[in-house]
Amino acid sequence: MRILVIEDDPDVSSTIASCLTAESFAVDEAADGSEGFYLARLNDYDLVITDYLLPKKDGLELCADLRSLGKTMPILVVSVKSTVPDKVALLDHGADDYLTKPFSYDELISRVRALLRRPPQLEQSVITLGDITIDSARQVVRCGPDDIYLTRKEFSLLEYLAQRQGAVVSRSMLIEHVWNMERDLFSNTIEAHILNLRKKLGARTSAKLIHTVPGRGYKIEVS
Repeated sequence: MRILVIEDDPDVSSTIASCLTAESFAVDEAADGSEGFYLARLNDYDLVITDYLLPKKDGLELCADLRSLGKTMPILVVSVKSTVPDKVALLDHGADDYLTKPFSYDELISRVRALLRRPPQLEQSVITLGDITIDSARQVVRCGPDDIYLTRKEFSLLEYLAQRQGAVVSRSMLIEHVWNMERDLFSNTIEAHILNLRKKLGARTSAKLIHTVPGRGYKIEVS
């Protein structure tokens, strides 16, 4: 899952990004509303977290402008402003949720996961693939009672494929949603991660899970 954080306070932005990265999200950061709007138009984010009070374009304008372009990703607004009229205005202009500063980062992560569960394909926090289970909330992959150790990027890659079980996922979709803007992708980066996943999963289960679809990408299907 790829998230855009729009926050003009560098310390707050860095802390939010670190918390999200620790939960295996790919994160991009923007320091003002104009830059955030540009990135949100350019990239296909799964979620946007934005401050209300921003230079160049505030959170209200940002929400309204993104919705006017047909962008449907969830938007979580964070702000020191906490009056009911402020919250109503933001929700009326396209925000999905509102979190008042200061907030705990546990609550932030909880709100993020709740917003990401809203699309039908993401409703389940535990995905079952034969005898493999993927627990998104706990960041755990198991085969029966045994844990399978995956790196954060391997987990994100497996989770993204599993959430689209049976559907073909292209390399460009994986790059867009699993890696952030600072990615340094060699031509075989995705293939190397897929190979590692196949080795780790294959060591625990006889089922073939990750299938290559020549010329199109990959899909997860239990066979």
